[in-house]
Amino acid sequence: MNIQRAQEIAVSPVMVDVTYNGTPIYIQHVDEKNDTARIYPLDQPENEQSVPLSSLVESSQMLDIVDIKMICPSPK
Repeated sequence: MNIQRAQEIAVSPVMVDVTYNGTPIYIQHVDEKNDTARIYPLDQPENEQSVPLSSLVESSQMLDIVDIKMICPSPK
C-alpha cells in the first residue's frame, strides 16, 4: 500500500477493509519517514505493532488482482 492511501485510511471516519498477513486490521498512524504503519488486529486492539506499508492490503486491491486473473487466463 502506498503512503498516501494509508494516510487517507488512517484519518477516514469510514472503516476500510485492510489486512496484514490475511488478518483484518485498523491503521492508527502512518510513519512517512520509515514507510511503516502502526496497526492492530480488529479483534485484538491490545496487540499494536508497526509494520511495513508494503505488507498492508486493501480489499479492493485484492478484487483488482482477481479481476485481472479472470480477464487474462494462464497460457496452456
